[in-house]
Amino acid sequence: MLFIEKVVLMRTVSRRFALPIKTSFTFRLAFVNVVEMSKRKSAREASHAGSWYTASGPQLSNQLDSWLAQAQPSLRPARAVIAPHAGYTYCGTCAAHAYKQVDPLHTKHVFILGPSHHVHLNGCALSSACIYKTPLYDLNIDQQIYAELWQTGLFERMSIEVDEEEHSIEMHLPFVAKVMESRRDDFTIVPILVGSLNDSREKEYGKLFSKYLNDPSNLFVISSDFCHWGHRFRYTYYDETQGEIYNSVKHLDRMGMDLIEQLDPVAFSNYLKKYRNTICGRHPIGVLLNAATELKNIGVAMSFTFLNYTQSSHCRKLQDSSVSYAAGALLVP
Repeated sequence: MLFIEKVVLMRTVSRRFALPIKTSFTFRLAFVNVVEMSKRKSAREASHAGSWYTASGPQLSNQLDSWLAQAQPSLRPARAVIAPHAGYTYCGTCAAHAYKQVDPLHTKHVFILGPSHHVHLNGCALSSACIYKTPLYDLNIDQQIYAELWQTGLFERMSIEVDEEEHSIEMHLPFVAKVMESRRDDFTIVPILVGSLNDSREKEYGKLFSKYLNDPSNLFVISSDFCHWGHRFRYTYYDETQGEIYNSVKHLDRMGMDLIEQLDPVAFSNYLKKYRNTICGRHPIGVLLNAATELKNIGVAMSFTFLNYTQSSHCRKLQDSSVSYAAGALLVP
């Protein structure tokens, strides 16, 4: 087993995000034989339970049930969803609108693409764990699909320590466990940490994942918050023609959401370059849009619709800050 160990500055994918995190972090990217990894029974702990969401299984189950009951099941079954990854106090209700579109009867594998907040990656990484724990029940990683992905040579391995530090995948696990609980023994997950991909790499990964997206037994979960606004995030774009700051933020997010609904990766990339909107899951979104484009090119019809949008607070002055959340679903008739 070969490990590459390095010390890096803890930072977000871009200096624009400037999230309040530690100044340094030692991590290991493990490049290991897939067969050897499949024999290991390592488990990733629910490291953010008890802080970002409750560690009590019964309480968590009740909260998820309540949020899902408030969402309208207008689009089922979804082939992919975009949902936020913040603390549930802020985004639980919003995320439920995406997960209400999931039909467990159609789902055997759940791909979860989350952005890397703490470790710089030029590509994507697979977990070193075999099991992801949640307060509800444990989720098994699909080792066969992991082996297929590993064999492409496009993936690195993240250590358990890196995996547990990251929240973008974990925050979706309780929702996945809840909506799939009627078939808890009949599905697997495929967690993927997505790095700072350029346009060509988003297209490359999109092409790779397109065959999985085309399979109705697969569900893709794209983990992303939207605009991080305020001096603490080093992003204070403000279009005064929109009135209050929070309306400007909403307008800015809506422009990006419209392009996502058009399933246009080029237009979405150009929008990000022009406005530099701090959408932290922009690269997972870019991968999804490119995968959808691959399918459209071979005649697969599909549509994407956003179902809910909210902000952590309404900014009215430059000293304020907020994070936006959106939930949407991709349908393939």
